[in-house]
Amino acid sequence: MSHPEPAAFKSPDAAAIAAQNDAFRKLACLGMPPDRPVQGRMHVTRSLMEAGEGFMAEAVKATGEFETFEHENDPDGWHDFGAVTIRGETVFWKLDLYEADSDFRYGAEDPDNPETTTRVLTIMMAHDW
Repeated sequence: MSHPEPAAFKSPDAAAIAAQNDAFRKLACLGMPPDRPVQGRMHVTRSLMEAGEGFMAEAVKATGEFETFEHENDPDGWHDFGAVTIRGETVFWKLDLYEADSDFRYGAEDPDNPETTTRVLTIMMAHDW
């Protein structure tokens, strides 16, 4: 009895994922619309919301403007994590990629395909991590 060959694993296109993640961050944080639609939503933690007047707005803006990607903070080249300093406090942001229409239960099977991937951007105080 012969068995079918398993499908070849296709490594995700890191450059495409990085471009989509950057476009979504700029849309969510700065209101800059992307060239092509990128699905997602943004969440902030309660401690970020309670950090003081204007603090959350500064953190969201700094997240959208973040461009300091290096191997140490972006080993896969996906532009999916960063840290910014606001008023002496460290704020982390993280992008998670989910399979669209999965109620955020399943990671994206094809994360470089914006039509089947939904992004969730979470912005949090470092001490929330």
